[in-house]
Amino acid sequence: MRGTRNRTLAAVAMAGVLALAGCAKDSGNTGSDAAAPGDQGAQGCVTAPKPPAAAPAAQSQPQDSEKVDASKLKVGLAYDVGGRGDASFNDAAAAGADRAKAELGVPAISESTATGTESEDSKQQRLNQMASEGYNPIIAVGFAYADSIKAVAPKFPDTKFAIVDDDSVQAPNVTPLVFAEEQGSFLAGVAAVYKSKNCHVGFVGGVDTPLIQKFEAGFLQGVKAASSKAKIEDEYLTPAGDISGFNDPGKGNIKAAAQINKGADVIYHAAGASGKGVFEAAKSSGKALAIGVDSDQYNQKTVENAKDVIITSMIKRVDVAVFDFIKAVAKGDTSTLPKRFDLKVDGVGYATSGGKIDDIKDVLDGYKAQIVSGAITVSDKPQK
Repeated sequence: MRGTRNRTLAAVAMAGVLALAGCAKDSGNTGSDAAAPGDQGAQGCVTAPKPPAAAPAAQSQPQDSEKVDASKLKVGLAYDVGGRGDASFNDAAAAGADRAKAELGVPAISESTATGTESEDSKQQRLNQMASEGYNPIIAVGFAYADSIKAVAPKFPDTKFAIVDDDSVQAPNVTPLVFAEEQGSFLAGVAAVYKSKNCHVGFVGGVDTPLIQKFEAGFLQGVKAASSKAKIEDEYLTPAGDISGFNDPGKGNIKAAAQINKGADVIYHAAGASGKGVFEAAKSSGKALAIGVDSDQYNQKTVENAKDVIITSMIKRVDVAVFDFIKAVAKGDTSTLPKRFDLKVDGVGYATSGGKIDDIKDVLDGYKAQIVSGAITVSDKPQK
């Protein structure tokens, strides 16, 4: 009797298993449309079909082997707030100048950093001093220098200037170095969805300006492209005009912690040095991950204590733009520089350090291919 009962229970259990297997099969979460392996598949956050695989990369062209001598150049770097050591935007510019020094023979680099509360006169004085001392070219790192470049460049017509993140200055000796931040941020949004266990992600912007809105816009669009179910936290540290939002890790920590407490478990920041606080909040929570910006922040020494929560970074190749500009000046021709550093020229992209997104690299590359081909157009204005 007892054996019969046990056999009956076993049969019922087996039937239940088969029924569950049939339900799983019918759920549609299999095949090429399924989410990539990992918790996100079980959570069902990814609702969009997996994008078509990217075509195999074309045979890389030989690197430009032309010897360029920049030994007669004295390079001036006018940093935005945070300066060298911000683990982000300014560090990327510094890396480009350091490479020019190592590979092109630049003998001297003058560096000066803006403060969060300085006046426009202070910025102009910084540029004037560099130009007066014979530094040429001079690179202004950040859109906050636009008015200063406009005022100073005409006074020194033989000095080459570049400004990162602004193309409003129309002068023969000024080269804009601008990027498609929204395209790289789209991929960050997709990665956030695929790595979120709660189907709840967040964005922390430094200062609410048109530039940072490009990061926000791409991230939001990427999240929505991958999931119709994801919940998004979306906030800035400071309003336009208050650039302290780029250099306030404490405020970044508080804002990120609040988003985590609401349920966000993957947070993307575009907040300069304030991003250190975002990483610390994710680390201390024990339940959240983060996406860096500008540089490959997984490898940045100043945020090394939180590297285990950094799954990727939206790479903005300010280093390449700065190096290429210095090289072009040394060659005497800046006309060959890209008008915009986008995904097509690898001016933006994503980092793979740490191997935390290796399982979704094919997904990200599939979306990248669609953006490059024009199948997906990424807006630079947030669509909320």
